[in-house]
Formats: sequence, C-alpha cells, structure tokens
Amino acid sequence: MLTDLRELLAYRELLITWVGRDLKVRYKQSLMGAAWAILQPLSATIIFAIIFSRFVRVPTGGIPYPIFYYSALLPWAFLSSSITFGVSSLVNNMNLVTKIYFPREILPIASVLASFVDFLIASLIFVGMMLFYRVPVGLSIVTLPVLVLIQIVLTVGIVLAASAMNVYYRDIRFVVPVGLQLWMYLTPIIYPVTLVPERFRGLYMLNPMAGLIDSYRRVILKAQWPNPFYLVTAAAISLLIFAVAYTYFKRSEALFADII
Repeated sequence: MLTDLRELLAYRELLITWVGRDLKVRYKQSLMGAAWAILQPLSATIIFAIIFSRFVRVPTGGIPYPIFYYSALLPWAFLSSSITFGVSSLVNNMNLVTKIYFPREILPIASVLASFVDFLIASLIFVGMMLFYRVPVGLSIVTLPVLVLIQIVLTVGIVLAASAMNVYYRDIRFVVPVGLQLWMYLTPIIYPVTLVPERFRGLYMLNPMAGLIDSYRRVILKAQWPNPFYLVTAAAISLLIFAVAYTYFKRSEALFADII
C-alpha cells in the first residue's frame, strides 16, 4: 500500500488537474453553478428545521434548529455527493481507463476532492450562521481539521470500494441512493445521539459517521471536546475501511480495462 500511495503522490499534478476537470463538468451549463453546493444542505436544513421545530419537536439541547441541522447536513452532503459522483467515475471514463496508464484511483479520489471543494463553499454559509446565532468558539475548534481528515479517509475508502465494485456489478449505482438514505437515518442528523438508548449506543457508534457528526456538533456548537470513545471508534473504523478498500481496489485494477 505504501508503494501505491507513493505512486499516487507522484501523480499529484494529474490528480489536481482532474479535480478541476470534475468541477467544470459538474457545473457546466448549470444556471446556478457552484451555488448548488450550498442549496443542497441549506434546503434540507430549512425543511428539517420547520418540521422538527413545529410539528415533531426534537430536543437539540438549546441549539437553534437551523444551525443544529446544518452542522450535520453539511458533512453529510460531502459524503453523499462524493459517493454519488465517485461510484461511476471509472465506468464514465472508460476511454481513459482502457488506453492510458495512470493510477486508476485518481478518478474516484478526484470525485471526493471535488465534493470537498463544494463542502468548503457551503461552509461559508455555516460561518455566517454561527455569527448570526452568536455561537461561541472554544479551544476545542482545533480538533476540527482532525474530524475533517477522518471523514475524508472514510469517504475515500467507501468510494474506492464502490467504484471498483461498480465495474463488475453495475447494480451498485442503483443501490447507492437507497443505501445512503438508510445510512442517514442511522446517523444522528435529524436527532441528537442522546436519544439513542444507552444499551444500544456502543453498537450504534460502529457507524463512523455517527461519531463524526456528534463530534462536529460538540466541537463547533457546544465548544466541547469530542467524546474520546466516539472519535477513536470513528477513526479506527475509517482507517480499516480505507485500508481494506484500497487493497481491494489495487488488486482489481488490472482487470478494469478488460471488464469495462
């Protein structure tokens, strides 16, 4: 794996170029362009805030509903967008895969990094919401880059595995939307972790996004340090998923051109 990672690093200029190409293609002939990166989590935030503050009251610990939901929907949109675009990245670029040699993982990783740019753009709205609601920033904010890095590792791992499997089984692209929807309900986006019964919480935290979403809210909205158990569990599972997925991807790489 270290050899593969060094080779990927040697092709970093191609990776950066492909990220730019992905962004251009994604918003080409789009009326609103990059604004869609903001509208996706923002529109869901507005809907959730109305429903769960007016009709079905969900406890948020005194945190205003809009920023409570946006703080979770922002990283979730990054994950969802990365998987949606990344799954078909190999199949959609079959001409390159079959004719030119380069580390094939560049294609799915570029999809993740392009979605990360969208994530950064949408984060500007979140900064504005924090200023509007006068959310204090504590020292725990220094752990935010660590949380983002863990999520990137998790996301890249999932996209690598899913994009490789999609080469063999084209049904994967149909499974992804259903899987993401179910996964969202198993993640504390609509509700806080405290609503999960204590006896099930250890099992619940095997979902790495659960620990990450809870940590995002603690660090940003409550000025608290992440729960060590939640964070270590999320980091360990994310690294495991990445290692297994990257190994599977590289072992399958030699057959991509023949199958596509």
